[in-house]
Amino acid sequence: MDISMIIMTTVILSGVALVLGLFLGVSNKKFAVEVDPREEAIINVLPGNNCGGCGFAGCSGLAAAIVAGKAEVNGCPVGGAPVGKKVAELMGVDSANMVHKVAYVKCAGDCEAASTAYDYSGAESCKMVSLMQNQGPKACVYGCTGFGDCVKACPFDSIHILNGIAVVDRETCKACGKCVKACPKNLIELIPYDNKYHVRCASKDKGKDVMKYCKAGCIACKICEKACKSDAVKVEDNIACIDYDKCVNCGACAEKCPKKVIQ
Repeated sequence: MDISMIIMTTVILSGVALVLGLFLGVSNKKFAVEVDPREEAIINVLPGNNCGGCGFAGCSGLAAAIVAGKAEVNGCPVGGAPVGKKVAELMGVDSANMVHKVAYVKCAGDCEAASTAYDYSGAESCKMVSLMQNQGPKACVYGCTGFGDCVKACPFDSIHILNGIAVVDRETCKACGKCVKACPKNLIELIPYDNKYHVRCASKDKGKDVMKYCKAGCIACKICEKACKSDAVKVEDNIACIDYDKCVNCGACAEKCPKKVIQ
């Protein structure tokens, strides 16, 4: 190949590259999507775990949703109230009502307190066991089966099986909600961190039936309801429930509870 052919090939390739570069540059400007600068600012504030606990595809997805008005400024369960307040400042909204939450398991029926209906030998999965007779070997159909689907779902190692039931580490829990979704019996919920008293039972059976299979179950005696001066405790469907908006953490309900279900 002579030198003229080499020069011609180089000129042609350079020309093609120049044309393509110009085309891409024009296209980039013409079809560029305007990005709200607040999105990047919010992404820098978010913890960057990309856990999906907020319900969006990572932190960038949440940031875009917040700016678009499709998510709350405190939508990041991992960052909690501190991050929520920073995001609120960036969005120019009030952050006074943001609440730090934590996961809580509504069951105190551990190996000593709760009886079993039968011996089980099979897959160690709460979801699988809940499809078995009586929704598992535990005599209480509402109780924690203790096979750890919630443990496997937690990305922060904040929940463990202790003596047959799931227990949350309040200090490391990020309230991402993954354990809530993983529990087939809906025994886990997110509650305000600052509220000290909680009902550790979810049974809707009558008191006499509860006493047959669990020493730590709510018997719906309504003593806690009568003891509460803030009207924060109500017994509904044979189970005591606390209204955290009304609760003042006085502890009267826990003190009077004969079964010590409120802890």
